[in-house]
Amino acid sequence: MIYENILSVIMALGGLGLFLIGMKYMGEGLELAAGDKLRNLLEKITSNKFIAMLVGVLVTGVIQSSSATDAMVVGFANAGLMEFGQAIGVLFGAKIGTTVTSLLLAIDIKAFVPIFIFIGAAIITFVKKNNYRYYGQIAAGFGMLFLGLSLMSQNLKWMGESEAFLSIVDKLGFPLLGLLVGIVFTGIIQSSSASVGILMALASAGVITNLSQAVYVVFGFNVGACSAAILSSLGANRTAKQISLANLLISCFGAVIMTVVAWFLPFTSAIEYFLPAEKVGVAAQISAAHIIFNIAITVFLLPCSNLIIRITKLLLPDLEEDKEKMGTVFLDNRILTTPPMAVQSVEKECERLSVLARKSYDYAVKAFFDRDPHYVEKVEKNEKVVDFLTHEITRYIVKINGLDILDKDRKIMGAMYSAIQDLERIGDHAENIIDNVKVMLEEKITFSEDALKELRHLDSLVISLLDDGFSMFNSKTANPVLAEKIIETEDELDDCAEMYKHSHIKRMNDGLCTAENGAIFMDMLSTLERVGDHANNVAFSLPVNRASTVQA
Repeated sequence: MIYENILSVIMALGGLGLFLIGMKYMGEGLELAAGDKLRNLLEKITSNKFIAMLVGVLVTGVIQSSSATDAMVVGFANAGLMEFGQAIGVLFGAKIGTTVTSLLLAIDIKAFVPIFIFIGAAIITFVKKNNYRYYGQIAAGFGMLFLGLSLMSQNLKWMGESEAFLSIVDKLGFPLLGLLVGIVFTGIIQSSSASVGILMALASAGVITNLSQAVYVVFGFNVGACSAAILSSLGANRTAKQISLANLLISCFGAVIMTVVAWFLPFTSAIEYFLPAEKVGVAAQISAAHIIFNIAITVFLLPCSNLIIRITKLLLPDLEEDKEKMGTVFLDNRILTTPPMAVQSVEKECERLSVLARKSYDYAVKAFFDRDPHYVEKVEKNEKVVDFLTHEITRYIVKINGLDILDKDRKIMGAMYSAIQDLERIGDHAENIIDNVKVMLEEKITFSEDALKELRHLDSLVISLLDDGFSMFNSKTANPVLAEKIIETEDELDDCAEMYKHSHIKRMNDGLCTAENGAIFMDMLSTLERVGDHANNVAFSLPVNRASTVQA
């Protein structure tokens, strides 16, 4: 008998492992199949909390985990992709979206489970195109999910025959104990959907015999699920921490409200009346309690979301954060679990890098024309940030390329890698200009009016290329008119640089310029021309922008 029980426990643990892997596998497959659609959906989030809630429902319904959505939202906030006001609605939506899993688990489809696993395995094995293999991953994960649940239910029946276990389970009907067990258990496995699934398996095995034994545990699950967002917010910025705290407050308020409702009102009796255990089973009643809880707290608390935000900011006030810190602003390892959004974070960090590279150039030419040593230090400080970001973005791109991403996103990452090399070179050329400024100031070198006029004209062309090129790069949209303008400006820059080179040689031959200022002038011609070349490369680094040159 003992041997049989040990074997049953081993089989049940195997079922639990299969259940968790199936849930993860199915969620990842759904997320990858959604691809750009998921990113586009999240990009449309506004401060309208009801729209944000619907987005939260859809996203969580896709990835099958409110904990993952909560952690994702924290990552987006830390990466600057989402504000607190936008996130609050998504958090509510995630709580409703997570009920999809328990609803699916309440449906008895055991007979079809092997078919799902076979179809999924066949697609993964024989289909080469990633987009179709994702559907195989979804089917296989779905099948493993139910097979694991079935294994758990079959091998835990001995617990339902044990008076000791039944006595322990009966004590879960006390609110504080039930809540505590739910919070701790879900805090460990970090998934309320998985916790509810395991509880339903215990009900199917006869360990849990009525809803009143499980209802407070279900409420606790939703509080424990906040652990993923709390852990995710450690080391994140202030907004991410506030979102994590707000998520915990929502779940705690919801658990308190629903515990009071269940204790003083016939909450469980109503579910048992409309869904009799003899017809649908206790597992289905647990699923219903989970669904009602999450819908109810959204109905109760979503209208009070502004109050929740105020309470959160009272407990965790806003802080001024350094936007020009020596570090990344938009890159966050937390969102690598959502590759489409990780790609977007690289795009935003590259946009930030383009702004810093442009600043380096502006400071450098001001130092040159105004002969102002104050800008020398600014360029040197800014250039350290540019070099650091180039290194960090490159590392992040390597991580993204190691993920299973769409071919389109892989091309974008290649374009971003190319662009950041050009942006870094613009910063390097700014330092070259500063080197010339130092020599000018030390040796008191001056230039003729004609020489300065020519350099200012080249500078105006470079500024035009930087403005138009970075605008085209950051907009990520093909613009044939702008593309043609960039090409024409770059050609004019090359022609003028060549013409001014001959003009300066003539001035030197006429004795109007010295060898010292001549060397600096020629170096400036070369430097400005190269900055223009790099701006042009950045403009046409993205595939969509390269396509626009053909149209132009």
